[in-house]
Amino acid sequence: MLIPPAALAGVGGDLVEEHMAWWKWASWAALGGGQRGGAHGCSLWSLEHGALHSFCIRFGTMVSNRVLGSRGSVLSLASRGVEIIWKLGLYWSALMYDFLVGRDEEIVPFRARQLRNLLCDLGPSFIKAGQVLANRPDIIREDYMNELCILQDDVPPFPNQVAFSIIEEELGQPLERLFSRISSRTIAAASLGQVYRATLRETGEDVAIKVQRPGIEPIIYRDLFLFRTLASFLNGISLQKLGCNAELIVDEFGEKLLEELDYTLEATNIEDFLENFKDDPTVKIPQVYKQYSGSRVLVMEWIDGIRCTDPQAIKEAGIDVEGFLTVGVSAALRQLLEFGLFHGDPHPGNIFAMRDGRIAYVDFGNVAVLSQQNKQILIDAVVHAVNEDYAEMANDFTRLGFLASGTDVSPIVPALEAIWQNSAGKGLADFNFRSVTGKFNQLVYNYPIRIPERFSLVIRSLLTQEGICFTLQPDFKFLEVAYPYVAKRLLTDPNPALRERLIQVLFKDGLFQWKRLENLIVLAKENVSKMSSNPALKKNSSQIERSRQMEKKLDLTDTIKDGARLFLIDAGIRRQLIMAFTEDSKLHVEELVDVYRLLEDQIDIPSVALEVIQDLPSVARDLMLSWSDSILSDRQY
Repeated sequence: MLIPPAALAGVGGDLVEEHMAWWKWASWAALGGGQRGGAHGCSLWSLEHGALHSFCIRFGTMVSNRVLGSRGSVLSLASRGVEIIWKLGLYWSALMYDFLVGRDEEIVPFRARQLRNLLCDLGPSFIKAGQVLANRPDIIREDYMNELCILQDDVPPFPNQVAFSIIEEELGQPLERLFSRISSRTIAAASLGQVYRATLRETGEDVAIKVQRPGIEPIIYRDLFLFRTLASFLNGISLQKLGCNAELIVDEFGEKLLEELDYTLEATNIEDFLENFKDDPTVKIPQVYKQYSGSRVLVMEWIDGIRCTDPQAIKEAGIDVEGFLTVGVSAALRQLLEFGLFHGDPHPGNIFAMRDGRIAYVDFGNVAVLSQQNKQILIDAVVHAVNEDYAEMANDFTRLGFLASGTDVSPIVPALEAIWQNSAGKGLADFNFRSVTGKFNQLVYNYPIRIPERFSLVIRSLLTQEGICFTLQPDFKFLEVAYPYVAKRLLTDPNPALRERLIQVLFKDGLFQWKRLENLIVLAKENVSKMSSNPALKKNSSQIERSRQMEKKLDLTDTIKDGARLFLIDAGIRRQLIMAFTEDSKLHVEELVDVYRLLEDQIDIPSVALEVIQDLPSVARDLMLSWSDSILSDRQY
């Protein structure tokens, strides 16, 4: 994949910088970008160097064996290679001509459309690579990225009889024995498969049948082989510019692409999402019928909703748009920060608005996983941003894999500070992720930073969902929903790691931040209020209604209990809290009263007091153990 110097984001004016930026882009665009490294959610970037090398060898051997072991492979590879080189070569020649005659900027819209059409023409592997680039604002400049964002995976459907034969072959039964009705036309057709609507004969339930395109697997393997061959010539440049082997990038991309071809894995992904959202009445995940599914056929519940590609229909259906978007943002944040398993391709065609206000997701072939450690580091980064601790933010980049271990982060700190203060200083009304990622462009090119595949998918997910929000409601404030959710999690989540982060937020330079605590409480109450009054909750069962009652107030019982425990057991925390009440040689009674007024309608004081008292024996035991450990430690010295 080649692209003009003018298409690159954050590129300097001289020719050397242009070509360096192009090589950096080429090693991504031609080879794709990865997502989750394998079905177990283990990111390849997080593995040791030896394991990475071993993975490359295994994956490369597997691809080579599949391609070269097939009949007529040499002729197929040669003809496909010539096709790719010829079409990309013509495109690159046109771009270089534009650059040399000085019209590269004025013709960008035309060349961007030309690139999108070229990717479609080159087939599924290039379409997938283009879709990855469409969400990489650190790699490709905005006008090209915007054009690739509308890169559609729509292709003409293959014949019904072929699809029906695949269903019967995969499930081992005649079609009419399984389904009483099946649509004569496809509901959707893409490069990897197509979808029909049908009715189960046994239960009468409406279902969606996803059928894999015939012969697609050999095509993907062939293109991956050619991608790897190209990558072998770019390894030196890739190691210098991206800090990793170019073949590894291809292998990550390829492994994820092959996962999308395995519908049994997608069925497992759906079951995982069902488990995660089983108690959430605002989110709809379709049931999967594994008894009717196989590696090339997937049968799932039919979602009778309105696609987010049709904002007018959503409004005409009387759906509360703001309530729906609030539900969507909260669901996205739960996937990212709570579950660590998130939808990797939440474009408008994969998200439905249910008529009762719920949000529904479909197409779970592309999901990604964040480890518990990565989730905690992300929260650390939020805490450090709140505390304006930019040196620690830079260290978070290293811990997340954006920087190689041992990299001197001191030159990056001022750039991070400038980006954050410029974006956050505008307030919630003007803040948006796309502008931040645009500024982040310059940082990536000026410093040895690369975006690990799992976080490129996070960026893609956030950008896409923010775009949906702006499409449905242009004045929607994404952070006005995101901030209250994060505040509520910090205040109420019993996870010890989050308790530690809460303490870090509330103390800055050893001083207790009373105003910050008040802001957190206000934001958390706002989150509870928005979610408890959401229209999506009004048409649910009594069981859901009971869970809703529990969420009408900000439940800080566990937080207060943990705080009391820490105060009694942890001398350091006790000293910090005592100092908080006596800072500047005065008792901060007024601040304490302000906090109480914010919480008095949220907390049942007698109930909380009773729970604290009931917890005292456990606290006393821990206190005695801590005291005895201290005594024994002192005696050793």
